[in-house]
Amino acid sequence: MFEKLETLPPDPILGLSVAFREDPSPDKVDLSVGVYRDRGGVTPVMSVVQEAERALIDAQVTKVYLPPAGAPGFRETIFSLVLGDAAATLRPRASVIQAPGGCGALRLGAELINRAVPAATIHLSDPSWPNHAPLLTGGGLRVERYPYYDSAGHRLTLQPMLDALSGAAPGSLVLLQASCHNPTGVDPDREQWRAILDVVAARRLVPFFDIAYQGLGDDLDTDAWIIRESARRLPEMLVAVSCSKNFGLYRERTGALLFIGTDIAHARAVESQANKAARSMYSMPPGHGGLIVERVLGDATLRARWQAELAVMAGRLRSLRAALAQGMAEARPGVDTSWLVRQRGMFSLLGLRPEAVRSLREEHHLYMGLDSRVNIAGLSEDNVARVARLVAPHLE
Repeated sequence: MFEKLETLPPDPILGLSVAFREDPSPDKVDLSVGVYRDRGGVTPVMSVVQEAERALIDAQVTKVYLPPAGAPGFRETIFSLVLGDAAATLRPRASVIQAPGGCGALRLGAELINRAVPAATIHLSDPSWPNHAPLLTGGGLRVERYPYYDSAGHRLTLQPMLDALSGAAPGSLVLLQASCHNPTGVDPDREQWRAILDVVAARRLVPFFDIAYQGLGDDLDTDAWIIRESARRLPEMLVAVSCSKNFGLYRERTGALLFIGTDIAHARAVESQANKAARSMYSMPPGHGGLIVERVLGDATLRARWQAELAVMAGRLRSLRAALAQGMAEARPGVDTSWLVRQRGMFSLLGLRPEAVRSLREEHHLYMGLDSRVNIAGLSEDNVARVARLVAPHLE
């Protein structure tokens, strides 16, 4: 049956992680896989998550299936987290479906879109997170690209982006990362976002937001601002939410798909179709992570502690960015590295040539993708100076 199947190469990012683990060098640094790490290189369980998890285990009396739409409390708290003060007004024309992580939410969204408009086109930024296209095309969508990033200037290419979206067919979709753009770290400012929304509205495009890092850029409200502004201005949109990074629930696969439509009937129809799509793919979502999030967000004390922990993580990312930028500037006087500090979130594209990336890995045990995407959280206060010194000679 499987004789004709060929062995595929490892995933470019996950393969680097395997190579890193097998590297015996004490100087190795993993800047590849997008997980938060503390100073010791450990991806910690947040203390507030530990407390909520213990309370959940002590209180639970069953592990019966969740409904296909997920835990009601989780769905409501996530909706409020993303939409903020606008949540109550928007709720009547919204639906929320719990999903297996942000990936599950993206794929579920693609399935839902394909039910409404078979083989619909969705426009992705160039570059984008490598798994965006497989998840969306796997759900039946067609992918086209719009310019996003000027690699020489390390900045947003706003006008080419607007020009490309101005040529998109009415009714097509555009995937927009709400904050902490992966892989570039470059986000539009509010004036630029408004210009993007003007084109989206004029061309009657449907935004599909991916918010995977809420709270790790500036703060919870700022990172979600564009979603709330879009909900105010546009008749419909989708949002894929991940709790992997901001709750540290990577292996629990906790996420949600939000939909906002024109009216209550619209929202109910979408929810029914999403439930059926979920049933045909994975039946019911995993419960543990969602119930932890529900407990954290539903308790004022736990929520305040979570926000404080999240703020420390975001602050540490900004500090590591600044240290890397300063170290590279000191090693290469006259070279501008201020762009690194202006970026947000966990990722940045350093702009190194592939041969330089290979050299850094083979000679100095620095692991990053061939596109020179680095996970800032893979740095530490102990290794950032060394990394800066090694990377600086290869800056273009």
